[in-house]
Amino acid sequence: MENKPIARKLRLLSQLMELHEVNPFKIKSIANAAFNVDKLPYPVASKSFEELEKISGIGKSVATKIIELVQTGTMVELEEILAATPAGVVEMMGIKGIGAKKVATIWSEMGIETVGELYYACNENRLIEAKGFGLKTQDEIRKVIEFKMASTGKFLYAQVEETADRLMDKLKDTFPNGLMEFAGEYRRLCEIINQLEVVVGSRDCEVAFQTILQSEILDNLATEDGHLVGETPNGLKVVIWVVDRKDYIKTLFIKTGNDEHVEAVLARGGEDADQPESEERIYQKAAMAFMKPELREGTTFIERAVKNELPQLISYHDLKGTLHNHSTWSDGVNTVEEMALYCRDELKLEYLGMCDHSKSAFYAKGLSIERVLQQQEEIDHLNKKLDGFHVFKGIESDILNDGSLDYPDEILKKFDFVVASIHTNLKMSEAKATERLIKAIENPYTTILGHPTGRLLLSRNGYALDYKKVIDACAANNVIIEINANPLRLDLDWRWHQYALAKGCRLSINPDAHRNEGFLDMHYGVIVARKGGLYKERCLNALSLQEITEVFKAKKK
Repeated sequence: MENKPIARKLRLLSQLMELHEVNPFKIKSIANAAFNVDKLPYPVASKSFEELEKISGIGKSVATKIIELVQTGTMVELEEILAATPAGVVEMMGIKGIGAKKVATIWSEMGIETVGELYYACNENRLIEAKGFGLKTQDEIRKVIEFKMASTGKFLYAQVEETADRLMDKLKDTFPNGLMEFAGEYRRLCEIINQLEVVVGSRDCEVAFQTILQSEILDNLATEDGHLVGETPNGLKVVIWVVDRKDYIKTLFIKTGNDEHVEAVLARGGEDADQPESEERIYQKAAMAFMKPELREGTTFIERAVKNELPQLISYHDLKGTLHNHSTWSDGVNTVEEMALYCRDELKLEYLGMCDHSKSAFYAKGLSIERVLQQQEEIDHLNKKLDGFHVFKGIESDILNDGSLDYPDEILKKFDFVVASIHTNLKMSEAKATERLIKAIENPYTTILGHPTGRLLLSRNGYALDYKKVIDACAANNVIIEINANPLRLDLDWRWHQYALAKGCRLSINPDAHRNEGFLDMHYGVIVARKGGLYKERCLNALSLQEITEVFKAKKK
């Protein structure tokens, strides 16, 4: 075994000891030994115990550990301390800019156990409140995590938008009169993007092909099976299909939908549109209504397209208000008044639903009963002076381990609406998660089920649950299901929207905003809602102020 792997394991042991607050002298001894081993000009694996203990900075104790490492590849002490530490916390130790003490704060005081949860906390501005952190440290941590996420080759849709716009601008500058459009996952508005695909139509394919190949539009441009492949500066793979103008529409259709969808449309007669002048013509030949790119996943909407019964997909402009948001009362950045004025004056909305964290969320300055009453008094005063706008008194109440909410009924009934969400004890069986959620849904004060699976895209899968049972319970108890619009969540997953709508559920596009800019995430909520086939009539916050007031009153009755 070489010196570096030995030094690395000794260093990890010292860091984990510091994390668990082991004897400081022992921590320093092992850390120094790791440093010395790394710098030695000869392999320590070739030395005997007697020779090792005489080396400066090693001694008997560390010599024993090195011998154990060389003979077994690990150390019992290291394995024991690893077993007592969540894998995500160990992964955090490798993030540049945070040492063991900061990781200890993140884990023990903030309840964060994965890199994904840490990234989410950075986006919520939660780290700047913790001891030893500040805005600069928080930004540096976020950038390191984003770089790490990009190294997997997978990106959130929100991370790709700006990059895609820049690429399209460059292509249009190169071919001012050319035909070009995104295809694939990005055009279908998928929540995770593995690659960008672009279709370019040209009268001279060879000239267009070579022009792109010799350009600096992308990094590492090369040819592959007759098309172009490159990558953006942040490592996103890009595939460019250059075709004759007469084949442009057909190619765009084929490269946009997933395989199952394309095959289904072509099998119904779409293949007969040999050189169509529009994608609408392809669907017309297949005796179907035109399907928006975001619906071209599998065969979910095929029969409805045949019957001309496709939903009129919701748009951003259909939204009349925003629910589930956090102010400075808990872990937000802006005051209630600042958020209200921003929604009224900048976003031209009719209402704002405040849902600061409840008392169990100690890591997010959750509201005690006394502070709930104080906030509600502030909102009452604010509503008296706001003109043409209303702030609803809500709360994001934690669903406790037994499924109960963390306020007594006499407090819950004081809110206009309650968002019930799980934030802790996420390691559950499917049966336990389902039971826990259903009990919360059956609470008569639960208005909205918040981010139902607790997932964080690209970093935390969320707990398994029986979707049908949970959605059925929401339908039976008149509970709205949230589409959490934060680009890291987008939860409820769009693949379950149709089941929920078929059961009669309403959905609500909630930004979970922790600052004014967070309201803009409703854009991503609308995108994923469109993928799921949501229409404004079944979206809670597409209701007018008067309509949603009646919904809240009816629920409380």
